[in-house]
Amino acid sequence: MKKRILLLTGFVIIMTFILSCSRNTTDRGATTAESTETATVLTDGNGNAIPVYDDVSLTELDPSLFKTDEYGRMLYADPSVPYYTGIDVSVHQGDIDWEKVKADGIDFVMLRAGCRGYGPSGLIYEDENFKKNCEAANLAGLKVGAYFFSQAITVEEAEAEADFMIDILKDQTISFPVAFDWESIYYDTARTDGLDNETITQCALRFCNKMESAGYRPIIYFSLDIGYFSYDLSILKNHHFWLAEYKDTPSFIYNYRIWQYTEKGSVDGIAGNVDMNIAITNFS
Repeated sequence: MKKRILLLTGFVIIMTFILSCSRNTTDRGATTAESTETATVLTDGNGNAIPVYDDVSLTELDPSLFKTDEYGRMLYADPSVPYYTGIDVSVHQGDIDWEKVKADGIDFVMLRAGCRGYGPSGLIYEDENFKKNCEAANLAGLKVGAYFFSQAITVEEAEAEADFMIDILKDQTISFPVAFDWESIYYDTARTDGLDNETITQCALRFCNKMESAGYRPIIYFSLDIGYFSYDLSILKNHHFWLAEYKDTPSFIYNYRIWQYTEKGSVDGIAGNVDMNIAITNFS
């Protein structure tokens, strides 16, 4: 998955301010705030508005406790908080030796099960390697989740994506969440160009609600910029969040359960780079 992570100048200062102060913000000097119907909006020195929702849980994780081990894998240095090391893969990783992956310390995998093309037709198709990866990863002892790469432009299309996932997952063992992965296409013209935030949010909600009704644990994948500036998180607050932010420590202020921290990981049994994740729950 190709991501574009928005770098916010001065964001660390804003995040520290938010975590240490009341949500009932007023004028704070260099940081300005204005009230809207759904949120108080903080604005940094560069004019980037960061919604601060009164009804969305802030993260309880301490960014300073995220550390890397001798292999460059992320860990959470609080013995009272369980965490799991994971990857996410698709057909682009080719053939995978899942026994070697497990032996290399990987606890879980998020498999791309399907996707919608970003061209005008927006055809839905199954990842070519999903079923064999799912079966082999389960046999190797990994926890297995799945994701759908969405290019939905209506809630009806998002519901169709959920129906597609329910159909291809029904004969598989899924022990980790099923993710809605809607992304902007920065490298080409796409059917999703210019889609409004309300529609994007409602697409995620429809997909997640449908997956939950089918007995799965839904989660919403997003980069920092999409999480803050495309989604209305107050509408999605009842579902888990999977954050993609390629930094040494995460800066996202809201509660997230999986953090994708690099796209340049290395794992035995997989040729080339792979996305690395840490999950701060076992989803049991």
